[in-house]
Amino acid sequence: MREGNLRIRSAPRSIQCSGTVPPLSNLVTSRIPHSVASKVRVAAIDFLNPAPLMWDFEHPPLAAQLSQRYAINYTRPSQCAADLLAGRADVGLIPIAALTPELAIVPGCAIASLDRVRSIQLIVRGDRALEDVRTVAADTASRSSVAYAEVLFRKFLGASPEFIASAADPVAMLQSADAALLIGDPALLALEARETIEADLGRCQWFDIAHEWHNRTGLPWVAAVWAARSDVIAVSARLIEDLNQSRVNGLEHIDDLVAEWTPRIAIPPATIHVYLTENIHYTLDDGCIETLHLFRRYAAEIGVLPPLPELLFL
Repeated sequence: MREGNLRIRSAPRSIQCSGTVPPLSNLVTSRIPHSVASKVRVAAIDFLNPAPLMWDFEHPPLAAQLSQRYAINYTRPSQCAADLLAGRADVGLIPIAALTPELAIVPGCAIASLDRVRSIQLIVRGDRALEDVRTVAADTASRSSVAYAEVLFRKFLGASPEFIASAADPVAMLQSADAALLIGDPALLALEARETIEADLGRCQWFDIAHEWHNRTGLPWVAAVWAARSDVIAVSARLIEDLNQSRVNGLEHIDDLVAEWTPRIAIPPATIHVYLTENIHYTLDDGCIETLHLFRRYAAEIGVLPPLPELLFL
């Protein structure tokens, strides 16, 4: 198909629990007004873990070309979802807890982990058992991470602690609650400062939420996916290819990303390298799709999130 020729396609396809991602070769575009099509508004996350996904959008030789098609706005994960749902963005890297029946998942990319992710830490002060935790000071940067913690307590442990929205300061959080939930870069920084934190507070227990999920389900932990407003914009095969090729190219430039991020975050370069190559899994594969279904089912059963019986894929 020549560039510029558009074909109308039906609404995004739905996939049940056993479904797989539709191949990119099957994807075609829909016609939308030029005023909407001029630039696709993308809500992205300014954390370390999405850095490989954003490689082509931030680096030559493709950044200048892509900037003609995409307008990128960097924000927090929870705000990405808010912007997408409110129509302030067309595509967003959003927490899976924010998926709704109106949003369609862009196939191929994910922020996930096959076991330990490092960047979602539940810190419990003292020797208190998880079942005995009564209050959790929670960084609300990611709705999915908070929901995973609630599934851990309510579904797997039969406990019902109170979650209290808090700034991402582990010492202050643990001075006012039994446990602290840290998300993203603050969790990585807390791990590096563990000795200092425990010098202030005494011994703490550190639980990796992704590891706790994997131990109990045998599945990957999935934090975020690219999603689009299916009723506002039809995402073309070109955009899907752009997002997936950016992931591929980013994973081929991990050493460059380590060099870029070392001055930006107080984490040793070797730790950044391991984080981007071993802790984070960037492909939305069958195991991750199974996790999306199971997580949303568990979250609905405990009343944390509304049911999402089907997943829509572009």
